[in-house]
Amino acid sequence: MIELRQPYYDLSPAVFKPMLQALKGLESSSLGSTLIELVFLRVSQINGCAYCLEMHSKALRKDGVEQTKLDALAGWKVSNHFSDKERAALAWAEAVTLITEGAEDDVYQPLLQFFTAQEISDLTFTASLMNAFNRLAISMRM
Repeated sequence: MIELRQPYYDLSPAVFKPMLQALKGLESSSLGSTLIELVFLRVSQINGCAYCLEMHSKALRKDGVEQTKLDALAGWKVSNHFSDKERAALAWAEAVTLITEGAEDDVYQPLLQFFTAQEISDLTFTASLMNAFNRLAISMRM
């Protein structure tokens, strides 16, 4: 077992608690828990956060997502398990996560077909927040 470097959640509660509040805010968004969790899981796959992979896979199974869909998530671009709406969201989540490659219009434009302006904002917060949580968990060895 890997030892936690620092209990960041206890050491920085003034920062950590608002992050948890942001999660709660996303729960009430119109994106829906399954799409949010899919984005969380894909971002965590890219970042290699084992703790988050386990947590979000479990949440998706609890939401009724088939294991075959979870197994195919890393290859969503070539899998028939994902709707066009999910593909647009996953592409955007990857662009937000791999930001040095840019969040280009060809990835952004498909969002307009499936999501409102507020939902695009919420989706961007979803990916951004998961990136922050991944970086905390990985760097502090959660």
